[in-house]
Amino acid sequence: MSTWKSKQNVGLPLYYKDKLQRDSSAWNRCKDVWRNRTHKQRLGANIVLFLVGSYVLLTTFVFRKKTANVWAARRDQVRTVFLESWHDYARHGWGKDVYRPISQTGKNMGKQPLGWIIVDSLDTLMLMKCDEELREARTWVKHELDYDFDYNVNTFETTIRMLGGLLSAHYLSEDDVYLEQAARLGNKLIGAFGSKKGIPYASVNLKSGKGIPSHVDRGASSTAEATSVQLEFKYLAQLTGEELYWRAAEQVMKSLDEADPADGLVPIYIQPETAKFQGNLIRLGSRGDSYYEYLLKQYLQTREQVYLEMYLETVAGIRKHLVRYSKPNNLMFIGELERGIGGPLSTKMDHLVCFAGGMFAIGATEGLEYETARKLSTWTDEKEQQMTMAKELTHTCYRMYHDVPATGLAPEIVVFKQDANSDKDFYIKPADKHNLQRPETVESLYYLYKITGDVKYREWGWEIFENFVKHTKVTSGGKDSKPRYTSLDDVTVNPPKMRDNMESFWLSETLKYLYLLFDDETDPKWDLENMVLNTEAHPFPRYAKAPFATGWRRQGKLESAEPEKKETPPQEVDVGAADADLDVSEAKLKASRDNEAVAEALKQKGELPVAKQPVAKPLNEQVDSVKEELVKQG
Repeated sequence: MSTWKSKQNVGLPLYYKDKLQRDSSAWNRCKDVWRNRTHKQRLGANIVLFLVGSYVLLTTFVFRKKTANVWAARRDQVRTVFLESWHDYARHGWGKDVYRPISQTGKNMGKQPLGWIIVDSLDTLMLMKCDEELREARTWVKHELDYDFDYNVNTFETTIRMLGGLLSAHYLSEDDVYLEQAARLGNKLIGAFGSKKGIPYASVNLKSGKGIPSHVDRGASSTAEATSVQLEFKYLAQLTGEELYWRAAEQVMKSLDEADPADGLVPIYIQPETAKFQGNLIRLGSRGDSYYEYLLKQYLQTREQVYLEMYLETVAGIRKHLVRYSKPNNLMFIGELERGIGGPLSTKMDHLVCFAGGMFAIGATEGLEYETARKLSTWTDEKEQQMTMAKELTHTCYRMYHDVPATGLAPEIVVFKQDANSDKDFYIKPADKHNLQRPETVESLYYLYKITGDVKYREWGWEIFENFVKHTKVTSGGKDSKPRYTSLDDVTVNPPKMRDNMESFWLSETLKYLYLLFDDETDPKWDLENMVLNTEAHPFPRYAKAPFATGWRRQGKLESAEPEKKETPPQEVDVGAADADLDVSEAKLKASRDNEAVAEALKQKGELPVAKQPVAKPLNEQVDSVKEELVKQG
């Protein structure tokens, strides 16, 4: 009792009061021993300490350098595989849109090439410093690529792959060859937005520029496809100064938000003319995925708060309605609501859903390293929950590879088990055993490694890469025996049955993400804090401030809490958002709002729109210009 009370009286903090105090007599004895040593003995001891310290520092440096060399070597192996695929395509399918690696044959989708593989791979060639191959590709883009022919293309796929590929090539190289082709293509694709509500039609004719409803699904557009063209058209607007591209992209989001999806979760079909959802099926897989991705990425690209608000609503909705855990290993997965909210949850999950791990990580940190982001005053429990979801889902997606014993490669779709007696977490249906060399899992591994620095994500990526090389490599059966890579029909048997097709995303996404995962010498233009990747892994720059005003406000939601203002017509620049005190008439703003009419007139003539300025002016500069004009007019 007396001993405990004496410690209380020392005045130490509570957690020190029961700790043993250091024996000062022992410490004094050590000091006496050191003082009694001769000069030579002290010198010898110091030398030993110096040598030990130097050894520790040297071995640490060597270990780190060796580790860096290992990952650089692995990065270079990814580049080698890319070039093996690229050179095989160049030898036997150059310029073709579709390539079959086993038979080594290619074909176009229409009467002439769209650049489906070449354009989609331009920024990968730049990233991997494939200079000779890039020169050949650029020459083809400049002299052979021509989108002026009668052919119906998928609006979404052509936008994310071709328009996105050209825009990212311009971003990385600042070469106007790519921008000129992008402007020509964008001028044709913009016709897809001609529905009454501005929801893009599923297809568009390249010659006429006319949008075409889907021939199936009662003419409905895929929700993901309609809402995953915004990054591309907004960047095109910024580069050309043509505001009509920006307004078209914004109108889609306004119309969809007015459909008022419950808890931010959208059915996977929407009617272009009415902007009404069709059916009740909700999922983050096919036809739903990139809607959620582009909410976040529009915010990252332009800093428009409306998209952050929408994104956070969807995250809460996903967590509430779609997240479940498997048995026996408690793997987090994102299920499907076939009958909408309130209906039973299907435990089916597409490989496509694996993009969401990376999305949650970027949503929480906005591209900052995790340890940096969590120290900011803006860090919240919500962001921590997003990081937890990111890690758990990415682990699940890795297990979709690791737990397939025959090949170590994931199937297209799995069905998770929740039965307490289950011995495996998922099973694979016969129709879902194929593997198209998809990128979504390695995409999330890339984001998680760059954000957390945890090397396990690199190790998982290396395991997946090795299995791709082992099981998708082809060396026979065609016109030569040089290596190339193809899709698989069945990942559950070894050797797997091969499928004679190479998707362009093998080059533009999968190998790109693996290269970035292992790369420590990335150009600043590829830094997560400086750019945003579209859904085809094409990088675009972020803006400190959006070049055009957000043309819409949400109805009955957070933004409606602000003082009500007269709704801005779709064709107007919302100058009030930047300077509410400035009263500007339609006539005085006409000069800055005639882009659409000019572009439409040029379009009817078959000509390319010419930007009024090299880069669209930020809104505050537009307002300053209007103020100056008002002063001059007295």
